[in-house]
Amino acid sequence: MISVTDKKWQEKKVNLNILEKTQQEHGFSRILSQLIVSRNFDKNEIYQITKNLDLVNMFSNNLDFKNAIEIISNTIKKKEKICILGDYDVDGSAATSLFVKFFDYLNHPFFYYIPDRVKDGYGASIKLFKKLILNKPKLIIMVDCGSSSVEAIDFLNRNNIKSLIIDHHEIDRPYPKSNVIINPKKNNGYIEYDYLCATSLVYFFLEILKKRVKTKINLRKHLIYVLLATVCDVMPIRKLNRLIAINTLKEFDLNKCAILKRLYEITNIKKKIDIDDLSFLVGPILNAGGRLGKSSYAVELLSSNNKEEIDHKLFELIELNNKRKKIETNILNNINYEKINKENKEIIFYYEQNINEGLIGIIAARLKDYFNKPAIVITNSNNLLKGSARSVENYNIGRSIKISLNKNIILNGGGHSAAAGFSLKKENLLTFKNFLITDIKKKYNTLNLELNYDAEISSIGFNKEFFNDIKRIGPFGAGNPLPIFLFKELKIIKSKILSEKHISCVLKSKIGFSMNSICFNAINTKVGDYLLNYKKYLNVMGQINENFWNNKKNLQIIIKDLVL
Repeated sequence: MISVTDKKWQEKKVNLNILEKTQQEHGFSRILSQLIVSRNFDKNEIYQITKNLDLVNMFSNNLDFKNAIEIISNTIKKKEKICILGDYDVDGSAATSLFVKFFDYLNHPFFYYIPDRVKDGYGASIKLFKKLILNKPKLIIMVDCGSSSVEAIDFLNRNNIKSLIIDHHEIDRPYPKSNVIINPKKNNGYIEYDYLCATSLVYFFLEILKKRVKTKINLRKHLIYVLLATVCDVMPIRKLNRLIAINTLKEFDLNKCAILKRLYEITNIKKKIDIDDLSFLVGPILNAGGRLGKSSYAVELLSSNNKEEIDHKLFELIELNNKRKKIETNILNNINYEKINKENKEIIFYYEQNINEGLIGIIAARLKDYFNKPAIVITNSNNLLKGSARSVENYNIGRSIKISLNKNIILNGGGHSAAAGFSLKKENLLTFKNFLITDIKKKYNTLNLELNYDAEISSIGFNKEFFNDIKRIGPFGAGNPLPIFLFKELKIIKSKILSEKHISCVLKSKIGFSMNSICFNAINTKVGDYLLNYKKYLNVMGQINENFWNNKKNLQIIIKDLVL
């Protein structure tokens, strides 16, 4: 079926035999079994639904981890200075903060550096290392970066400085000649964990290092940083990540985390933390510093135990995030969506000379969501072009960026399946664009841009018992999203605009059942126009979720699309 936004929707197909077998073997409801089968939950994930499983460190005997432990433990014994170099996003900041807390606890000499995306560019470079080695480190630990920094690592080797890379971005041979590289994508015996973010890898690494150096630091209380980074880096909430999420949300005590407790006080939120909070509240605030020229602010906040500093940094980051939102809104309001749609078939390219470099990733994400296609946003950066990419589920944009780097089409870049960044010369823009279009056609012929909904349900199914049942496969997030349901023949009543961009309304079925609903960022969209003006019955593609308002929980439908 075709929606008002010209998107194609179809119901997910499942193997009925497997569905019935799942239902019979585990005693699950029909809809829960259907969701389990359609998402290809493996035996361990199904087991997680009914059992309380603890986290086990599966890297204790891994050769990369063992070699890295050897290097760092020897550096600690010799009291040699360590530099931590992290990326400027939440994953890099959280991973750096875990190391900061660890070395602080040991009282070991160290310093950290988070690059400025305009002054320093992305990741590890010779230019950056020339600056960092002035502080005379004996070991540089790169987190959430370094996998493509061949020349920069060669520079460290020439200067007799040891290096360790802990990263999850795409990596190709020849690998950088670092002393050790921890990266599942090396396919060195642990590639099944290539969905872990850098902070997850750092956490498991420090758990092993903790035993080696015999320190009593409680890393478990910082597991919230691992989940935060996982969510903000759009890693799938599946398998080990899902177990991390379950354990973190179960154990987390807001009163014992001064940073998030204070943020909740400032924003007047009075409920248990959830993945949506990490994704839509905490993450954007922490990312704001890196986007707007204050790249170290997130680490300064996440690694602090000082109440005054926490207060100061939180208010500064909140102010920066508010500034970011205003700039972002202005950019989005000036985009000609119809023109972009006509000019871009396989992949969205948007080049605008004067977009703030820190916001091109957000704009790419918005365009990706709007068109359901991979999106590239490019802007001017001195004499070069800087770009950011966001991709749909079935196209690994990080791999394509890495190939274009190997072909010398771009100057530098890196990423993972969902997101990537790069820089290139202006004269290579058309070559780069043609490469990606050809790459998509070659790999997929055409991307499957059909959207799937999980099942059709009646308005009677809109109840807490049904919602609590589907919640059993949660927590929900990337790779395991809230199910999308088709609700047929609903009428829109009592529509109102919230915060000048969202639309809240009541949906009423023919049998008189009413459901509260919201459509986010709906103003100036086709869906928004229908929600404000359409008076006849229509069909709604939506997700059931809980809304917390005035300390009360109520179910609501998050409207994703409309079908006449």
